[in-house]
Amino acid sequence: MKGAGARRAGEPAISELTSMLLHELVAHLRQNRTQLREEWARRITDAKLLTVMTKDEVFAEATSVYDNYVEALETGTFEALQAYAHNLSERIIPRGVETDEVVGIVLLLRDVLARSLFARHQADFDKLNRILDAYEPAANRIAITVAVGFVQERERTIREQQEAIRELSTPVLQVRERLLILPIIGVIDPQRARQLTEQLLHGIRTNRARVVVIDITGVAAMDSHVANHLVLTVEASRLLGATVIVTGLSPEIAQTLVNIGVDLGKMNTVGDLQGGLEEAERLLGYKVLPVDGGPAAEMRGDTRWKSPS
Repeated sequence: MKGAGARRAGEPAISELTSMLLHELVAHLRQNRTQLREEWARRITDAKLLTVMTKDEVFAEATSVYDNYVEALETGTFEALQAYAHNLSERIIPRGVETDEVVGIVLLLRDVLARSLFARHQADFDKLNRILDAYEPAANRIAITVAVGFVQERERTIREQQEAIRELSTPVLQVRERLLILPIIGVIDPQRARQLTEQLLHGIRTNRARVVVIDITGVAAMDSHVANHLVLTVEASRLLGATVIVTGLSPEIAQTLVNIGVDLGKMNTVGDLQGGLEEAERLLGYKVLPVDGGPAAEMRGDTRWKSPS
């Protein structure tokens, strides 16, 4: 194991005095490990932090964090602590632990250790100050390492959740062979527009679709950038061999398309979703035939679809 205060290659060396003080500090923390971690766990409970965890879970995590904390002080390296912080974050974020709780427990540990040092060296303030001068920079870096690790993991979790929500909000559905429908509801921002295009093109290729109905009845408005992206999506689909029918255009969206210079003659639009599906089936060659061959059956809706021969 590296000596107290050792640094990675390329980092500035610590003074010999600081190294000696950190070595003495680490020895004190190891010698009083049981008492200090119990005091820290108690302070966490009293501060009502990590309330989603049981006392046994809090104590177990406190023990692991304490040992990684001391190792970081001893070696001057933070990789092990950073890895543990990420691992801990993966386990506690799904349980609802917030960033302020993680920062809070790290600051509590710093406070517990500082009080312990004060009690040990209160008769020698000069030495106490020297030890604190050696300890505080390392303690600050440890706190930042843990906090940043938690924030990064939380941001990753949020991104994954947002991606899952986007996928649910823009489902590409296969209505029948070679026919897809993409119902869009809500606000379309540039990021969602890109994701929508990727999903649609993947669906066209996977299902060998010939016709796609994009229904935007549930979209109240879109800016010119997103409207232009819609046009590019239609063109990209055409290059893959699929005809796109856009349904549910609102007057506002139609005006936006006109304003950006879209040639609406090149875009297949139908008033509503039902009309769009009928047009799609016509393009695919499907026909509606009465089951018993009489007009009454068609009026009752007793019909069947005949696929193109």
